[in-house]
Amino acid sequence: MHITETTALSATQWQTLEALIDSIIPADDFPSGWQAGVGDYLARQFTLDLADVVAQYHLGLDALEAEAQKQFGRAFVDLAANTRGNLLYQIEGDAVHTVWSISPSTFFKMVIEHAHEGYYSDPGNGGNHDGVAWQMIGYRVEA
Repeated sequence: MHITETTALSATQWQTLEALIDSIIPADDFPSGWQAGVGDYLARQFTLDLADVVAQYHLGLDALEAEAQKQFGRAFVDLAANTRGNLLYQIEGDAVHTVWSISPSTFFKMVIEHAHEGYYSDPGNGGNHDGVAWQMIGYRVEA
């Protein structure tokens, strides 16, 4: 499944989620979270095991965007990496400047958990393209 095949989130929410995932798992010698397929994993899981949290993603992503606009006058996706990191640090500590309909820290922790699931899970679940995260940690699948 590709992200464009699901309507779980709006286009803007997908863009915000991509920037958020890549802030949690940035590229280094290995691909970022999004490049490694976390978005594909989430798109798939939003129709399966994570269907019950899609509404929380809507609320959290919209609130994250509003927070970025309030504090910096720019979309979250347009913020520099260090600015995103500082904003996420505030959100992790519930130190926000806008009204959130979901606990900021709870939302952030949920996204971190799901990002790690998608990054390190079996590639058959949609993420961890070509087992890249497994290669990173030295895990080898015996055929």
